[in-house]
Amino acid sequence: MSTTISHKTIAELEAGIATIRESPRDRGTLRMIVRRPDVGHREVVDAGKLDVREGLVGDSWRSRTSRRTADGSPHPDMQINIMNARVVDLIAQHQERWPLAGDQLFIDMDLTADNLPAGTRLQIGSAVLEVTAEPHTGCSKFAARFGADAVSFVNSPLGRELRLRGINARVVQSGMIRAGDVVLKTTR
Repeated sequence: MSTTISHKTIAELEAGIATIRESPRDRGTLRMIVRRPDVGHREVVDAGKLDVREGLVGDSWRSRTSRRTADGSPHPDMQINIMNARVVDLIAQHQERWPLAGDQLFIDMDLTADNLPAGTRLQIGSAVLEVTAEPHTGCSKFAARFGADAVSFVNSPLGRELRLRGINARVVQSGMIRAGDVVLKTTR
């Protein structure tokens, strides 16, 4: 098998929209947990602790700066990055490439604003997350890893409507999570 991955074209990516639209709305599955201990490093873990102050324990969120805060401190509403597992599978093409997206959680669930507006809570294991209003968009690093068409796809009007690049959340109840856990949408 060739180790070179060809990036998908817009047409190939758009062909996957129907499958993405079939994502569960109220009860999904946590497919992968990825810690980012340092810039450019990824650790896929079977289990992790989500903490109200730390985010995903062992992740570097608390040490990352943000252009979206006045003092450059980590943005509290961007503590956890979540991407739809069907989208990342389409774009990355192989599960071992999912961590390159830079998100900590990959879930099989409908991430649209209609389904998960800001303030919606997600219970995963014994932890609870709250979806925030901060947008999550494709960037130059995403383009370098998956191609310019992938960024155009996730940042397109349809891509933004479906939140193909994902969503941001914050931990509102600390707890343990495991890959394979059910993700439940709870009342706001």
